[in-house]
Amino acid sequence: MKRCIAVLSFILMLAGVAYAELPSATDAIVKQALSSGKPAVIDLGARSCIPCKKMAPILESLSGEYRGKANVLFIDVHEDQAAAKKFHVLMIPTQIFFDAKGREVKRHIGFMEKKDVVKELKALGVR
Repeated sequence: MKRCIAVLSFILMLAGVAYAELPSATDAIVKQALSSGKPAVIDLGARSCIPCKKMAPILESLSGEYRGKANVLFIDVHEDQAAAKKFHVLMIPTQIFFDAKGREVKRHIGFMEKKDVVKELKALGVR
């Protein structure tokens, strides 16, 4: 029995590592990202939402791949309802793309494949 519990604990630990998530961005982080002179994508969702959970590893991956080139942020609207109101989010997940001047240029509602997020970032000039 102890061995089963140890194995189960190990599997759960690995599962937590495999599905790393970006922390929920604060208002200050969002302001900094939008005034950085780099394009940005903000995913507004919730950790309890199934499509949002599917977005988490994509966002984590893109955050690393585009570090220094674009800002990739996540906001949990259950933790930060003011952000949902500020960005006029009606459904989650919602991805909002911003140009280098911090202006919203595109909005998508629902799960978004990594290749489609990359396509939008490339359209904003990110290489």
